[in-house]
Amino acid sequence: MSDATPDPKADPPPNPTRASRPRRLRRGLRVMPINKMIPNMLTLGALAAGMTGMRFALNERWEAAAFAILIAAILDTLDGRVARLLKGSSKFGAELDSLSDFICFGVAPAMILYHWALEDAGRFGWFIVVLFAMCCAMRLARFNTMLEDDKKPVWAGRFFTGVPAPAGAGLVLLPMILSFQVPEGYVGYLQNPYLVSVVLVLCGGLFVSTLPTFSFKNMKMARAWMMPLMIAVAILAAFVVSDPWLALTAILVMYIASFPLSIRSYLWHKKRSDIPVTTPGPTAE
Repeated sequence: MSDATPDPKADPPPNPTRASRPRRLRRGLRVMPINKMIPNMLTLGALAAGMTGMRFALNERWEAAAFAILIAAILDTLDGRVARLLKGSSKFGAELDSLSDFICFGVAPAMILYHWALEDAGRFGWFIVVLFAMCCAMRLARFNTMLEDDKKPVWAGRFFTGVPAPAGAGLVLLPMILSFQVPEGYVGYLQNPYLVSVVLVLCGGLFVSTLPTFSFKNMKMARAWMMPLMIAVAILAAFVVSDPWLALTAILVMYIASFPLSIRSYLWHKKRSDIPVTTPGPTAE
């Protein structure tokens, strides 16, 4: 055994764990690219808009409440586009977006309609509100699980299964949006608890249905249609600026009218994919 005592002034031995850690990894733990944060900021903005819509409903500011849900839908549409554009998609962002969608498009619209028309309906009105929120939650859960399915054909990405959450929120608020445009004497008809309950049940059913609806983010268009599309977008933008509620009503009605077209297109693609492809022979041109 050696009687030598260690020198207290000697340098401590290097930490093998820290020394062996790559410098790039240590730097990555301290620095996060800003492009991964921007989509999450938009998602949080949408969540704030949805929560604010419920606050406006408590104060009976109905137009502001509906407008807040519209802002949430716009921000929700942008966050996914921005994430793909900036290559900032992440598991954290996907989970945050799903939770925000449930609050903004499942809870907030139902609570707004409850304060607008269903408070006097008692337990029945609250049951309908809870049912709508549950349908939205199940729709989002199904959407998240379908993202992990690698066996679905490429053309299936052009369709949603059921109505997406932002569109469902807009459809369920349609009676309120119409009430902003009709004379005062007709508002009571649109504010009828039975009518609002039927709309909530129908939109909740659309959430969990297997109805194929167009996913416009994956649709492709021929170059010849680009200029007419730009003209249509310009007309729609002018329409929104001049009369936003009427423009939103027209958009929702056109979306409902697209259901038969989406079903027909889905069935056409499905039938085409079921037809076996014949491999051409060596002499085929």
